[in-house]
Amino acid sequence: MRVFLVDDHAVFRSGVRAELSREADMAVVGEAGGVGEAVAGIKTARPDVVLLDVHMPDGGGVAVLQGIDPGPVCLALSVSDAAEDVIAVIRAGARGYVTKTISGPELAEGIRRVAAGDAVFSPRLAGFVLDSFTGRSPVPEPQLDPELDSLTPRELEVLRLLARGYTYREIAETLFISVKTVETHASNVLRKTQQSNRNALTRWAHRRRID
Repeated sequence: MRVFLVDDHAVFRSGVRAELSREADMAVVGEAGGVGEAVAGIKTARPDVVLLDVHMPDGGGVAVLQGIDPGPVCLALSVSDAAEDVIAVIRAGARGYVTKTISGPELAEGIRRVAAGDAVFSPRLAGFVLDSFTGRSPVPEPQLDPELDSLTPRELEVLRLLARGYTYREIAETLFISVKTVETHASNVLRKTQQSNRNALTRWAHRRRID
């Protein structure tokens, strides 16, 4: 079974690759850390299953799904268990959604199941999807967050990477901008969110599930 990994954390991809290498019926045929790279790599590698991160700086899992439609079976793999994230990627075409707390053997079994046509969800997440599609409990409109809403798309990208622990140089390389520009964006983010330093900003971002 040919598997393609999409996640902007290289260390996490390495861990997943190591776990799946223990499975005799699986082979990781490619990996990517961003939307554009993922779409191109999936089209070239032609995997059976894509393990797909939900949040990435340049668009995330939904953008990848839109870029490869129709394409291989996709299983979302995320730290987020928010209802809106689950429903968004399922509506975009993912066959399942599991969180990163899943064990290696459980992940491998999930890959086999989505490849066979089953839908796979971590405990309690299936209820979000059922309620959404039956109309019994639609995802509520997001609460207004003036500080978050004041950020530009680029500032939000920088915020996500800061919250993940990236250095200014790593952010510059990821977003293809200069370190000076990153510093300017970071300063604007601190000012708009009314946070005094990077540690406070990281806590502020995590409380809003920005990762």
